[in-house]
This record gives sequence, C-alpha cells and structure tokens, in this order.
Amino acid sequence: MTPAELSRTVLRAVRRAVEEGELSVAVPARAVVTPPGPGGRGDYATNIALQLAGPAGRPPRQVAEILRPHISRTEGVSDVEITGPGFLNIHLDGAATTALVRSIQQGAQHGGQPGFQQAYGHSDSLLGEVVTLRIPYDIRAEVVADALVRIIGSQGGRVEVEHAEPVNLRPVPAPEDPAPLGPDAARWALLYPAAHDRPRISADHLVQRASNSLFRVRYAHARARALHRNAAALGFTSTPGDVRDAGARDVVTTLAEYPQALAHAAAHRAPDRLARHLVAVADALLAFQNTVLPRGEEKPSAAHRARLALAEAAGTVLAGGLSLLGIDAPDHL
Repeated sequence: MTPAELSRTVLRAVRRAVEEGELSVAVPARAVVTPPGPGGRGDYATNIALQLAGPAGRPPRQVAEILRPHISRTEGVSDVEITGPGFLNIHLDGAATTALVRSIQQGAQHGGQPGFQQAYGHSDSLLGEVVTLRIPYDIRAEVVADALVRIIGSQGGRVEVEHAEPVNLRPVPAPEDPAPLGPDAARWALLYPAAHDRPRISADHLVQRASNSLFRVRYAHARARALHRNAAALGFTSTPGDVRDAGARDVVTTLAEYPQALAHAAAHRAPDRLARHLVAVADALLAFQNTVLPRGEEKPSAAHRARLALAEAAGTVLAGGLSLLGIDAPDHL
C-alpha cells in the first residue's frame, strides 16, 4: 500500500465518520501520510486528527479515536495507534508488502506492454497531455529535456522540445563541459542538482565510494543483482512475503513512495526529484542487504525468500529510474 493509497484510505475514514454523524466537518481535499517521526510507531502516520480538531470543535485525540476504527477496518492495515496529541500511526500487515513487491515484479515482467500491467510507478495521469519544452542551446537544458521526455512519457504524456522563445525550461548552466566525465556521470552531474542550483562538474562523480551518490545508486542495483545470483547458487529463489526485519521498513517505504516521486518529477519538470529518490532507495537497500542471504549453517527459509524478493524489487526500481534518466544500471560494479 502506497502513501497515496493510504491518503485515500484516511479520507474515506473521514467521509464515513461524517456520514455516520460522528464528525461535523468538511472532508478535506487531501490527507498527508508520511513515515512516522520521532516517537511515532508503525509504517506510516497522519496528522489528520489535528487538522480536523478545530473545525470539529473537539480535542485532536478525540477526533483520532473516532477515525481509528474506520482506518483499522481497511484491508492491508493491521493496527492503528494514537500517539502524542493525536497522530494516527498506521501498521500495515504482511499482505501489503507482498502486494507491493508483486506489483513491482509484474510491471518489470511486462514493461507496460498493451494489455499488461504498466511498469511500476508508471501511470496515465498525464494521458493525452502534450508538454512543450522551449529550451536554450545549452548542454544542461538539452539533457534535462531529454530526461523529461521519458519521465513525462512514463505518466502518459508526450513532450515536444523546441529551441524557441520564450524559453520555459532554463536550468542553471554547467560551469564547464561535462563530457570528460563520460555519458553516465555527466548526465547525473547535470540532473541530480535542482534546476536552480549550479551543477558541480568534477572527478568526484567518477570515484567508487559512498560519497558519490551515483556510485551508491548503481552499486545498490549491482548488489541486488548479486544477491539474486548468490541465492541461485545456494539453490533458492525469491518469493514475495511479509518482511519484518530491521531496515526492511525503510526499503518498503521508499519503494512505496517511488510512484509519487516519479509523478512529482513529471509534474514539476524536475528530474532531480527522481534522482534524489533513487538515492533514498539505494541507501535503504544497502543498509538492508546483509540480512537477505542465509549465514553460516542457516538453511534458506521463507523469510530469506521474502527478503530476497524485496531486495530484487528495489533493484528493479533502481534500474527503471536510472533508465528514465538515461543512465545505465550495470549488473556488476
């Protein structure tokens, strides 16, 4: 279950409470759902009760108590806790993680072919929309526009790129020619910073260490592929399932938020939003990877198969995101 789906779940809970006479408020247009902050619990949290307390004329915790059972009855939700002044903390059951991993797998298998499920994170939200990008004759503008052709296309839209006035896409130019970095590092150097930030063109983009964000993303993808190969050598394959290990929640959260990050990158003409989210996925996977395979005399179990499926799903998302940026995702690094 993604944050967007949970947001709709929370709004449905508010609507039911209003219809049943438990609350007298206008149903808001959106509900913010995020990973819980300090002191929070579960997989996600929402401040909707605090938002509605004033209009409802009730204390936030009382509003939270009214909404809690409506959210708890939702398929995929195992429990809802109330913390602090009235935050609703949502625990997802194992079926939600299983469904997320299967969705990523199915999208990867069919790649958005007609009649099949779209690649994970792709949607029809911009279907029929034609976006005209008017850019200057500048290498960074060219690279950003090229990435946006694919990113907006992933949401069903179509991009037409023109060198014409008035310009509507003008990222801060690179201070020097990025070509000596090679195609992949050069593209990352131009796409990773926000459009209003000056890109840094230096050999740091080529070093293979954790300080290099591109290296972390590509290394995490390579590790996912290596885990797949190592598991095959041990005689087992992945099976989506419930994963409750330390670090797994961060992987699940970043994967669940990928469609929203991709949609925002398309809507705001901002490839950097996609690039930064890929770094978050990579960092979560790298922190989780050491729990995937059996250790010592351990035999492969259902838990190992579920962890492997989650790691493979993260690798699939990293490869797909890099492809949209026009960057290669090698299996070995």
